[in-house]
Amino acid sequence: MLAPEPFFEPRGTPFSEYHRIKALCGLGYRIDLVTYPFGRDVQIPNLEIFRCGRPPFVQGVRIGPSAVKVLLDVMLTFTAARLAHTRPYDAIHSHEEAGLVGLWLAKWLQLPHLYDMHSSLPQQLANFGYTRSTVIRRLFERLETKMVAESRVIITICQELQDTATALGAADRASLIENVMGGDVDGGVSPSAEELRARYGLAPNQPVALYTGTFEPYQGLDLLTEAAAVLRVTHPAARILVVGGTSGQVEQARQRAAETGSPMIFTGRRPAQEIPGFVAACDILVSPRTSGTNTPLKIYSYLRSGRPIVATDLRTHTQVLNSDTALLVPPEAMALASGLARLIDHPAERGRLAAAARALAAERYSPEAYVARTAAAYERLLSRPASADDASPA
Repeated sequence: MLAPEPFFEPRGTPFSEYHRIKALCGLGYRIDLVTYPFGRDVQIPNLEIFRCGRPPFVQGVRIGPSAVKVLLDVMLTFTAARLAHTRPYDAIHSHEEAGLVGLWLAKWLQLPHLYDMHSSLPQQLANFGYTRSTVIRRLFERLETKMVAESRVIITICQELQDTATALGAADRASLIENVMGGDVDGGVSPSAEELRARYGLAPNQPVALYTGTFEPYQGLDLLTEAAAVLRVTHPAARILVVGGTSGQVEQARQRAAETGSPMIFTGRRPAQEIPGFVAACDILVSPRTSGTNTPLKIYSYLRSGRPIVATDLRTHTQVLNSDTALLVPPEAMALASGLARLIDHPAERGRLAAAARALAAERYSPEAYVARTAAAYERLLSRPASADDASPA
């Protein structure tokens, strides 16, 4: 398995990789994971982690496309090739852009290849504002088309990506497996809701909305900051608790909040095991994304949480959420502030939305369904392709 990310770090794709690995190892597969030289080791039976070399002067890698990722992907290729030369394998499983390396290895070793499609590579360029070059965008489109076309199985993590794979001619090879496990991880005990409220100076009955995640522009943190400033006027006791971000990002966000008078409390990055405690400590969960089409991984954890969700009314959310399971608002500061105020003022509506969200999670996004779909994808991956000789008379 090739994972071109720091593994493990508590953020989107590494969470998805963690749960994919855990499900496969639980099904009895043995996995050699080739990944970046950054991140925390995790202990999962049947998993062995191999980290690629670290280029000189590279101390980490940010989220999204970058020149550093290109260097690390070259190092990852060398490590994967060395393993492929010395160990026997039954299949190659590649995440994100490592699908290119995976296809090459699969052809070399004459093995089936699975492409784990967490995002659209061309869309990443826009989401992260990496480049406006038409040439580079077309190159990414061609690379994505190649990875989809030449993989025996494609796993997609949301309906939008499933539609993309279908449009590229892979309807019969693409399996939609949503990241229903969210940001849950094993190990460690989360502080209680009471402990966390006390830690951050929040009174027991004080209204609190929670944001968890990265601080990348598409996540909508600026929108949330503007909405918090509006909410301060109508609900001065309310607070927005923000979990995530690097130290530099948190400092900049804290400064913006101070300038606008937004009542926000920033915790910085916290261990993944603490997130359930933060969720329990809050009254409302908010996802203010402003662009992109992938469903935020945290939405699936939010559905199970017993807390109501306020989210922007965009495809990124509505392929999972609807007006019965969340309060959907336009991606505007006034609308987001109004939605938060509405749920603060109406506890009965909070309870109704939370109950409907839990019911949806149990019906469509259960851990059991996730494991079953993963097993089915691997049965297809490892089955012998049909040939003309296999055809029977109609």
